[in-house]
This record gives sequence, C-alpha cells and structure tokens, in this order.
Amino acid sequence: QVQLVESGGGLVQAGGSLSLSCTASGHNFTYANMGWFRQAPGKEREFVAAIHWIGNKTVYPGSLKGRVTISRDKTQNMIFLQINSLRPEDTAVYYCAAEIGGSAILPRTPGGYDSWGQGTQVTVAS
Repeated sequence: QVQLVESGGGLVQAGGSLSLSCTASGHNFTYANMGWFRQAPGKEREFVAAIHWIGNKTVYPGSLKGRVTISRDKTQNMIFLQINSLRPEDTAVYYCAAEIGGSAILPRTPGGYDSWGQGTQVTVAS
C-alpha cells in the first residue's frame, strides 16, 4: 500500500523560508515521478513543483520559479520542497504526490498523480 507522509509545515513570518519533506513507502519509488501541490481555502489545488525519476529533471510553474526548489533522495524514498521568500499568499496545505507509472512527461495537474499524502499546513504571517 502506497503511503506518502508530509512533514515540516508550520507558522512562518513573511520573508522567511521553509523546508518540507515527504516520506514515501509501500512501493518502489525509484521510477516514480514526484510532485508537490498546494491548496488554499476556497481555491483549487495548485501545482508547485515536480521531479522526474530520470535524471531528476525538475519543473515549476512560472509564478513560483526562483522561490521553490524540489529535490529527492531515492535511497531514503524522500522528496523535499524548499520555499524561500515566503509570502502570506503562500499559505496553504501542501501535498506530496506520486505518479507511480513514471511517465516521460512530468504531470503538472492533480489528475496526473495517483497517490497523495494527507498534507501539511503552511501558514505565512505578514
């Protein structure tokens, strides 16, 4: 059974940084594409970052590029998200996601992923 568990959320002051972690279990994630999404109250789930299983290629939305960095440690079945220069509008629940099939093109929509964590709350105070 695939399980993704996020950690590292919390309350941060605007301008600060935060590092989120996601631990994956229940499957061989060596060939899985992994991603981060976020969802603020009343809004749709938003793509934040993704990393390919081949060569660790990464993609980010233009709105976040330069402030977020995704990385992975295959030996530990973990992925990470570093967020810098945090803003109040970054406040959301952040979700880790896995695409077990490891398609050639990194998915950027929630529908492209088949496993999800329970999420971790990030709150940015102004």
